[in-house]
Amino acid sequence: MQTEARVGGVALDGRGAVSASPRQEQQQRHIGTAAHLAAGGFAGVVSKTCTAPLARLTILFQVAGMHSDAAALRKCSIWHEASRIVREEGFGAFWKGNLVTIVHRLPYSAMSFYSYERYKKLLGMVPGLDDPNYVSVVRLLGGGLAGVTAASVTYPLDVVRTRLATQKDRPGAVVKYSPLVPRGPGFDAASLH
Repeated sequence: MQTEARVGGVALDGRGAVSASPRQEQQQRHIGTAAHLAAGGFAGVVSKTCTAPLARLTILFQVAGMHSDAAALRKCSIWHEASRIVREEGFGAFWKGNLVTIVHRLPYSAMSFYSYERYKKLLGMVPGLDDPNYVSVVRLLGGGLAGVTAASVTYPLDVVRTRLATQKDRPGAVVKYSPLVPRGPGFDAASLH
């Protein structure tokens, strides 16, 4: 026989063990805004860093079609290209350009993760959508709205990243293309290096 006593919102079972009430468990699982943003950003950075070698290979295969050497295209395989990168550039070359990707991905993932939870909560308060049968609809709408929000907030970073990827090596390119850098008398690319 199992007995349970509640004292001030804390449940004591027959052995004297303490368990938190459902309300306390819910409060313990709730994390704040900064923690949501940090968790989302960290998750995005880790995922992009782990998949960077595949992303690098994908980009190389995409531009391989622009080569005029048909013989080189016939020998194109993932293993061949990966071994070429290691042989010619070293193992670290798989992460070439990863910093720029992370600078974009961190705020994007942070905003996406944070806004998804907020949109789910907001949509759950809409009459009709608070029904447990519409959980999938709320999640779908929340995810879509979170993606739109994150893309809108990080669009300037995406423009900078795209312009950097298409430019030849030019000093001050990050500063030149950043919409966040002040312009005018007294501000120039050389002073911000």
